[in-house]
Amino acid sequence: MRFAICNETFQDRSLEDGFALAAECGYEGIEIAPFTLAQRVTDLSPQRRAEIRQAIEKAGLKTVGLHWLLAKTEGFHLTSPDETIRQRTAEYLRELARCCADLGGTILVFGSPQQRNVLPQVTRAKAEDYAVEVFEKLIPELERTNTILALEPLGIQETNFVNTAEEAVAIINKLGSPRVRLHLDCKAMCSEATPIPTLLRTFREHLVHFHANDPNRLGPGFGDLDFVPIFEALLEIGYQGWVSVEVFDYGPGPERIARESIQYMLRCLEQVQRVRAGKT
Repeated sequence: MRFAICNETFQDRSLEDGFALAAECGYEGIEIAPFTLAQRVTDLSPQRRAEIRQAIEKAGLKTVGLHWLLAKTEGFHLTSPDETIRQRTAEYLRELARCCADLGGTILVFGSPQQRNVLPQVTRAKAEDYAVEVFEKLIPELERTNTILALEPLGIQETNFVNTAEEAVAIINKLGSPRVRLHLDCKAMCSEATPIPTLLRTFREHLVHFHANDPNRLGPGFGDLDFVPIFEALLEIGYQGWVSVEVFDYGPGPERIARESIQYMLRCLEQVQRVRAGKT
């Protein structure tokens, strides 16, 4: 289990300073929101991508991948009834896969709630067909770039499409590719009736990536969500991926968010490990 943090946490400073602070706090990885780099990733030249990767590696970090894939863009929509828009969306996702690989990452977290909402004239079943169609066009590029699409369930307050882990896995199973897996986020999972540890155990075979945060939109340890049973479940299922801190409320400031989040997670992990050691 390795700890990472999303780079938009550090939007008040340069990319390089953000990477340096993440490393100083003890994170091993950085997850990138494309909108922090350019309006569209197509605006990033190969040279600029190489420079960003070098800055990440110079800080001693590894690139986890990309998230907020379609945030702050226009003209893309996963479940649009317009074939031209779906084709455009598939092509942009292919470019995101290429950018992810250029930056040294492997994970593409598909959240983007506004760009996946089921539109009024579209049925839920048809929306799923459209989503599968777009993702099928992406899979060859995922294979070529050695990247993985991580489909993220989000609560109903965020979107009306794919609100549960079960719904995400249904789409994953339809696609039937090892390049399309499941991403789970603590804040989003709190909107489900099933407890987080149970969701982790139930969907362990599909899980490839994990976001740590609190339902209050802050980092782990900033609210009431107890991460001890969460880490207990992650260790039990043998999860070896990234635990990446993603927050939405930057009020406490980036340095406090980054430091206190990882300190809290390390304490929880240590507590779980002590209990597990006592049982052996």
